Amino acid sequence: MATPVLKMESALKAALDTGFSAAFGGAPERYFSAPGRTEIGGNHTDHQRGRVLAAAVNLDTVAAVRENGTDTIRILSKGYPLCRINVTELMPKAEEINTTPALIRGVAARFAELGCKVKGFDAYCESTVLPGSGLSSSAAYEVLIGTIINCLFFGGKATPAQVAQIGQYAENVFFGKPCGLMDQTASAVGNLVAIDFETGEISPVAFDFSACGHALCIIDSGADHADLTDEYAAIPNEMKAVAAYFHKEVLTEVAEKDFYAAIPALRKKCGDRAVLRAAHFYGENERVPKQVAALEQGDFHEFLRLVKESGRSSYMYLQNVIPAGNTAHQDVALTLALCEKYLQGKGAFRVHGGGFAGTVQAFVPNALLEDFRKGIDAALGDGACHILRIRPQGGVPMEVAE
Repeated sequence: MATPVLKMESALKAALDTGFSAAFGGAPERYFSAPGRTEIGGNHTDHQRGRVLAAAVNLDTVAAVRENGTDTIRILSKGYPLCRINVTELMPKAEEINTTPALIRGVAARFAELGCKVKGFDAYCESTVLPGSGLSSSAAYEVLIGTIINCLFFGGKATPAQVAQIGQYAENVFFGKPCGLMDQTASAVGNLVAIDFETGEISPVAFDFSACGHALCIIDSGADHADLTDEYAAIPNEMKAVAAYFHKEVLTEVAEKDFYAAIPALRKKCGDRAVLRAAHFYGENERVPKQVAALEQGDFHEFLRLVKESGRSSYMYLQNVIPAGNTAHQDVALTLALCEKYLQGKGAFRVHGGGFAGTVQAFVPNALLEDFRKGIDAALGDGACHILRIRPQGGVPMEVAE
């Protein structure tokens, strides 16, 4: 099967060529793109090997690339310092935890473990997937680096699903964040997909969001992700603590009826928040196939009802809206309140992605879109409300449109 290629405008090529030449001299040889993602359903289910519904979006991280004939990967992202990684040194480094070089090194290391002869290259990157936007800029970056290495040095042998796994490995082992696999999979595979992490099945979902009479919006709450790693890590850790009570690794291995029967003992062993988070998992994991069925049957009203149900569960049970102890800064909670105000009982909205900081997702009727956007931007700042489209392609090479 031929590798998909994304067409790019000549203006983008010119910008990438200029940036590459300024950074490294000369001209690039190839161009690559990896999209951001939006989580449609399945909030914090992936790390329990559960189900998610996700989509690639029309914001991406792009790169102009040239092999450099050395053992050094050099990557300059616009607005950031140059990263240098020696491909003969592919072990995790403590001083690189939570840094971009850790992601690059981790992706290269996993490809090397798979038998790929990784060599040096130069890359100049630009991105419309803003850090902290809730569209997973880190996953797009990991998939971009994985796509580059896969195409340059591995003959494209890694499937999109494998590129996603490589990105997760880099983030878990080298970067130090215990993320699930949803973000990377949605970015690597593209389009609208249902993913079952217990079976490994990735299923395209036949639905055209452009024809549903609603806009897909992501609202930037303005919150800062800094110092929230412990908050994010607590969610999978507490769910796994509940699973461990049953001598299992993740909650997909524990029957829901057994979980509810054991709640008195679990409250003493794991605490109430862990029990509530596990309850969220069971409900959310069952919602995903219901959302898929509603979309494929054309029942958008039922889909919206399930989106609202998901948001309520995340707020009440998963508790990933307000960081523990915060009173003066409750950015995501305020954003949810604004969505409820300006949607006037229509559409749907929910906390999006990891939570605590970042973004809220809303499905906004087209008739309300302009007033909704104005109201959100007036409260949170111009450009806080992003109107998105689903992108068919995942991580791919680019070429100029003719």
